[in-house]
Amino acid sequence: MRGEEWHSDIYYGAPLAQGERGSMASLDSTLRKGPGPGGWRQPELPEVIAMLNYRLDPVRSNAAAYLQHLTYKNDKVKSDVRRLKGIPALVSMLDNPHREVHYAACGALKNISYGKDHDNKIAIKNCDGVPALIRLLRKTHDQDLTDVITGTLWNLSSHDSVKMEIVDHALHALSDEVMVPHSGWERGSNGAGGGEENCKPRHLEWEMALTNTAGCLRNVSSERSEARRKLRECTGLVDSLMYIVKSQIGCKDVDNKLTENCVCLLRNLSYQVHREIPNSERYLETTPINQGTIEGERYSYELLYQPEVVRIYMSLVKESNNSTVLEASAGAIQNLCAGHWSYGRCIRALVRREKGLSMMTEQLGHNNDRVVRAMSAALRNLAIDARNRDLLGQHAVPSLVANLPSGGQSQPVRALSEETVVSILSTLHEVLGSSLEAAKALRASQGIERLVLINKDGNRSEREVRGAGLVLQTVWGYKELRRTLEKDGWKKTDFMVNLNPPTNRTNGGYEESTLPLIDKGQCRGGKSDREMIPMNDLGPGECANTHKRTHSNAEALSTCAHHAFSCLYSLASSCLLLAAPFRGRHSGSSASIVPCP
Repeated sequence: MRGEEWHSDIYYGAPLAQGERGSMASLDSTLRKGPGPGGWRQPELPEVIAMLNYRLDPVRSNAAAYLQHLTYKNDKVKSDVRRLKGIPALVSMLDNPHREVHYAACGALKNISYGKDHDNKIAIKNCDGVPALIRLLRKTHDQDLTDVITGTLWNLSSHDSVKMEIVDHALHALSDEVMVPHSGWERGSNGAGGGEENCKPRHLEWEMALTNTAGCLRNVSSERSEARRKLRECTGLVDSLMYIVKSQIGCKDVDNKLTENCVCLLRNLSYQVHREIPNSERYLETTPINQGTIEGERYSYELLYQPEVVRIYMSLVKESNNSTVLEASAGAIQNLCAGHWSYGRCIRALVRREKGLSMMTEQLGHNNDRVVRAMSAALRNLAIDARNRDLLGQHAVPSLVANLPSGGQSQPVRALSEETVVSILSTLHEVLGSSLEAAKALRASQGIERLVLINKDGNRSEREVRGAGLVLQTVWGYKELRRTLEKDGWKKTDFMVNLNPPTNRTNGGYEESTLPLIDKGQCRGGKSDREMIPMNDLGPGECANTHKRTHSNAEALSTCAHHAFSCLYSLASSCLLLAAPFRGRHSGSSASIVPCP
């Protein structure tokens, strides 16, 4: 069962059972005060924390279980536990050989690490909580305990100061103990998973641990290039992520949190990949692709930019209803098409062959601002390819224009952010750069009116005005179109916008999606229990795509918490040391942090 939430200022619990042994006189005398059934009172928090250091393991495990109950969705109690030095005691219990002790301690740490108070996460880090959790992960084969350990690490990973601690101490254990063995991928199978599989993926029963682990790694992948490098080079990690996503696509289950975390992590690992992989100069566009690989040798990270990933991401764009999955898929394509490298050129062509241009153009009508921005930015990089640019000029211009602000009834149904409007303008500038037909399509879709309005609207940002001005100057540059424009009533001065010197990249450059995807404000009083981190504040994505924070794991409420403390007291005050302590499972909602923006 699931316990209730308690008022943050009072610590309730079940009445303590009457003690029998004089050896527990100090505990007995402490609690035999005040009102309550049988003369017993509710224990105060300092007393509960003191019991974490008691010599009897049943007392310690039940004290930890009771703390898990008290800290459930109660930020004040969490802070009080930290202030009263309860966190070091709980971390030390992770090395206890008895399951009841380390299981209860881990559940309490999971709750304490969840939420907006980053001091709790830092306190766990400072007393070597991450290495202790990993020692426990490597020793256990218990699925429930693995769920709790990985959930705790996911919570901790939402704070920047803990990310590299997790990369340095937890990465290989998370990959070796969770991702690789439970994903269904088999070493030596080249990502095929050992042949055709039934629709039910083999990882299904470990979905919670996999979701937690992918969420944790999603968060840390947004930290810095060193973190991304270590994740890419972690043996089997990229293979496992790809296999999970392909399995989910095969089962048509592409909207869940596991798929989301895996795709966001893949997006982050593709960020700056053309610069950060070893010997990246081998893949410059002047080098044929078949000379950019070493015969007989394949590294796991090479899967990130192999041709087959295009089909994976395009399947997600086509099938998923999860806006974060859509954003991450477009962000990965954007990243892979960035830079002057051979695989970027190859992927631009493959997206066209897979009908990806039309799929992404269709998503420009999505009702989520970040999805529209991601699709536009990906199309911007895809338009570097001349054939893609021609096709987008013929078919995508009306969809792009429809997202620009307008003064009439044709105003977009949703208000788009400045960043999204700037992205749309940048894509239009790229598409119109060498195509008279695209400029004609812009005119036919009332694009001139919207661009001029942006320039004359005193409420628009400098970036929006600059973007609109560049597109207008491009249109006026087509002499064949000027007479038609003048017949429409436009004057040369409408297209001659006074622009400051450009501060961003010029036509023909590349954009990458910024860091990992994470939902802002989820753990900070936002809508969901977990928090995702945007890339670049885009969280794991802005210009270059990365998803920053992902959702922290939800808190768990100890199921039998109401009687945990009565068990604690009776065990502590009797000589029946073999009595079975509380073994209830932690139950909690699965909340949903970063990373994308």
